[in-house]
Amino acid sequence: MSDVAAQKTSDKMTITFPDGNKREYARGTTGMEIAESISKSLAKASVAVSVNDNLWDLKRPIEGDAQLNIIKRDDEAGLELIRHDAAHILAEAVQELFPGTQVTIGPVIENGFYYDFARDEPFSTEDLEKIEKKMHDIVDAAQNFEREVWDRNEAIKHFKSIGEEYKAELISDLPETETITIYRQGDWLDLCRGPHMVNTKQIGHAFKLMKVAGAYWRGNSDNAMLTRIYGTAWRNEKELEAYLTMLEEAEKRDHRKLGRELELFHFQEEAQGSVFWHPKGHIIYNQMEQYIRRRLRDAGYQEVKTPQLMNAKFWEASGHWSKFRENMFVVPDVVPSTDEDGPVFKEEPKEFMAIKPMNCPAHVQIYKQGIKSYRDLPIRMAEFGCCHRNEAHGALHGLMRVRQMTQDDAHIFCREDQITEETIAFCQLLQSVYTDFGFEKIKVKLATRPETRAGNNDTWDRAEEALETAVKTAELDYEIAEGEGAFYGPKLEFHLTDAIGRSWQCGTIQLDFVMPERLDATYIGEDGDKHRPVMLHRAILGSLERFIGILIENHAGRMPIWMSPVQCVVAPITDEAKPYAEELYKDLWEKGLRVEIDARSEKINFKIREHSVLKVPYIFVVGKREAEEGTVAIRTLGGKNQDIKSRNDAVQMLVDEAKAPY
Repeated sequence: MSDVAAQKTSDKMTITFPDGNKREYARGTTGMEIAESISKSLAKASVAVSVNDNLWDLKRPIEGDAQLNIIKRDDEAGLELIRHDAAHILAEAVQELFPGTQVTIGPVIENGFYYDFARDEPFSTEDLEKIEKKMHDIVDAAQNFEREVWDRNEAIKHFKSIGEEYKAELISDLPETETITIYRQGDWLDLCRGPHMVNTKQIGHAFKLMKVAGAYWRGNSDNAMLTRIYGTAWRNEKELEAYLTMLEEAEKRDHRKLGRELELFHFQEEAQGSVFWHPKGHIIYNQMEQYIRRRLRDAGYQEVKTPQLMNAKFWEASGHWSKFRENMFVVPDVVPSTDEDGPVFKEEPKEFMAIKPMNCPAHVQIYKQGIKSYRDLPIRMAEFGCCHRNEAHGALHGLMRVRQMTQDDAHIFCREDQITEETIAFCQLLQSVYTDFGFEKIKVKLATRPETRAGNNDTWDRAEEALETAVKTAELDYEIAEGEGAFYGPKLEFHLTDAIGRSWQCGTIQLDFVMPERLDATYIGEDGDKHRPVMLHRAILGSLERFIGILIENHAGRMPIWMSPVQCVVAPITDEAKPYAEELYKDLWEKGLRVEIDARSEKINFKIREHSVLKVPYIFVVGKREAEEGTVAIRTLGGKNQDIKSRNDAVQMLVDEAKAPY
């Protein structure tokens, strides 16, 4: 080949599109030019490109062969860019309105974005309207986003010169190999990896600033306190309105608020992250535990109970110690001596005990008692294990994030050839349980190997292949969650959708080849040799506390009748009807129903309102006529009318409806 021909070839690059089609372009062609070469409408809808799975600006030149995907504003990746760019216009608006404010970091988060600011006087909620108006002005100005590559030292010098000490610190802490990129929008600029859309107009006006909060610089309480402004951004006004409506509905359904109003539970500072279950709340808790216990028993699980406090060596061996040590409650394994000021340690403890944050190592200890044969497998070991995790105070959130929790935890010890069968059986059990609780929409994710993990690549290849084969055989639709597996193995995550469209990840099954080896679990195979069992870590509800919180919000406090703390209130209208009401109450009580009698000298409408607020499913109203005729006037929660039934029919109706699922 001649030098001229070689030069001509090197000036070309091959772009491969998602459908497999390939096109040649001159090196240095931008994503925008490629989109325009396909169609003007595509170029108009485009906001960025994915180059070899990395998001790039549309105007950035592409210098070599690449897999390319054009990102449109309506795509999920497009929504991420809207939120990213909205964070930048928030920062610009703040600095225009409040000169002297330093900007720090402003990432995209679920449903929106935030930006942290350093200012002598923290922002208040009253400032948000003014800032938001300025943001709309910046959007209308259609300022172009321009990417610039700067010298590291020049960038540090520049930001220090304009009083942006936090930005200078961020640049100083970046690896020497990191390319320093600055993005301009009009006359304003910011440190950013990018990418951005073409101009601010593409952000649109479907955004809203939500709240202000305090935040420490880099999340460290030893650092300065900053002011964080949160915002939400969407592709159009319809999406924004739907989100705001959902938030309004979520506020009404907040399980913490309903927990107080319905007298279910409370929290207090002296036991942060631990639940005080009241009698009514404990009924819900017990009904849930009894239900899942029945389901596990029928699915062939054996229930066990393991210690709360165990030597740290078990978590060191399993690998949890290096991963979760800071989230574990640890005590020294020595008895302190005492003096007049109280207990003291004369020497550093040589060993530690830990309150268990999970049940896995303890279940392996039970498995290891006695020799196991291949014929004994699978062994399905379940525990309603009370676990403790030292969650950060700021992360605690009612029942949703606690320090003390009970899990419907179980581990299946099986042979490798049993993985598919056991996984399918678990998936079917989980779907049946969720259906019983009223959740029909379930999304499945296959979470693959994280960057930091135990085990070698061959082990992970086998584990991921086995789990993917199982989910395909179960005929479940799923998506890949790249790099989100547990440190010891891949997992399936089950995300359920509640009544107002929120997604909750509860159930999981994790395939583990690593822990049985680390904790030396074996069985005797058909060949007479020792083999390692496979360990399937699985939960359906996850934390019982969290699942109850989800249920309360899903049902807005109106629990399914089989879980309701009070299933029926018998309310006599007059004193003459009280003996009949007491007989009816006794009849319902003897049938095993959770029933109360309200014989107060209050008007019946007052009683109905009061018990309706407490979400009682049924009120059996009886007066003189009902007592004479042996009937009951039935008021259903949320119903406007009453239904008249004979006493026997009314009792039987309630017995039938109050039955727990199988």
